[in-house]
Amino acid sequence: MLDLGCGTGFHLPFFAADARSVTGVEPHGDLVAIARRRTRRLANVRVEQGLAQALPLPDASVDVVHARWAYFFGPGAEPGLRELDRVVRRGGVAVVVDNDPTRSTFGGWFRRGYPEVDPAVVERWWSTHGWTRTPVDMGWSFPSRADLEAVVRIELPGDVAEQVLAEHEGLEVDYAVNVWSRRW
Repeated sequence: MLDLGCGTGFHLPFFAADARSVTGVEPHGDLVAIARRRTRRLANVRVEQGLAQALPLPDASVDVVHARWAYFFGPGAEPGLRELDRVVRRGGVAVVVDNDPTRSTFGGWFRRGYPEVDPAVVERWWSTHGWTRTPVDMGWSFPSRADLEAVVRIELPGDVAEQVLAEHEGLEVDYAVNVWSRRW
């Protein structure tokens, strides 16, 4: 199992409960250190510093790939897909969770923060590369306003984050994602 863009390794223990071996790959050294600390007692987990377009893994060594908001896919991300072609075994699967800016409150915020991302172009790009889209409606629910504000400030550029926080009340945000999947 490969968790591509594993960040702080939040999902790695969950994956390790069922997978024979789990590799987290993350480009940011400070996050790699946190992920390694989080999983230090899990014998079947390793965390490597690396990029989606240059994975530190052998050819045909992965059965399942998970990437969640790790890499804004779309035109220009072909090197990352080529690396998946290299490391995923025949019969393997990859699942990528990405924002759907065409639906939901957060989708509207995303469009404001990243107007250069054209959802139609991104969807066409995935489809032409052989991936299947499954739309999923979900939501965020925070225990405090401070938590909601912290996440929004991570996800959106500063000026947009402040605008949407000034407009949005409450602790919940409806959110839509696209789950892109492909079998090899």
